[in-house]
Amino acid sequence: MTKHKPQKPANFAASKQIAKSEAVKKIVRVVRQHRLSYDAFIAVCQQVRLKLKMEKPKKERRLPELLSLAELKKFFKTVQKCGDTQHELMLKLMLYTAVRVSELVNIRVRDIDLDGCKIFIDRGKGSKDRYILFPSDFRLALQTYMDANESNDFLFESRLNQPFTPRRVQQIIRRYADLAGINRSVHPHLLRHQMLTFLTAQGLSDAKIQLISGHGNRKSLELYQHLSLAAIEGDYQKAVRNLEI
Repeated sequence: MTKHKPQKPANFAASKQIAKSEAVKKIVRVVRQHRLSYDAFIAVCQQVRLKLKMEKPKKERRLPELLSLAELKKFFKTVQKCGDTQHELMLKLMLYTAVRVSELVNIRVRDIDLDGCKIFIDRGKGSKDRYILFPSDFRLALQTYMDANESNDFLFESRLNQPFTPRRVQQIIRRYADLAGINRSVHPHLLRHQMLTFLTAQGLSDAKIQLISGHGNRKSLELYQHLSLAAIEGDYQKAVRNLEI
């Protein structure tokens, strides 16, 4: 015989709300009676939470909604068709390196190591310096662009010879996504997620991906402290060759 869960009364929600209102009134009376300041009230709340062993609800972490490979190719094909070489190079570099947009806009020409296929990130997130890798096949395109913009201080500059802002990069990405007919949110951080997810699928370990991405999770320090960028470069170059964008 199937057991049925007891049904809550229809007015359960209303009763609960009334109980909350009564509790608030009682708390207000206590605060006024003892003339508690804001700081004192917060301190009392903290003590109550400890006494009752109440824990803050954990925030739900939603996984990013990634683009399919077909959508990703369509996006970059649209960028290429529009004919802005700087935009194409910038967006592909974002994808290949999984760099944060705040770090991308601050890359200077002097930070590029073409021979080593790496870029120095000066004071990235958390004010940490690090290197990021880019595909060896991308070196010629980067060299050609730099030769054509010899006066640049920053790698990517506007017509006013100023570095792009993160907001401007967001606008550029959104525009190409709209032109490509992609009906979902496409933003700089999505490209970062795309690449890190791709590298994971290609078999790179969490420790290696962490070194590439620049994440600073202390729990993984023991795993990757013996690694260097040179040690993972081969795996990275091999993996990224499978990304045909």
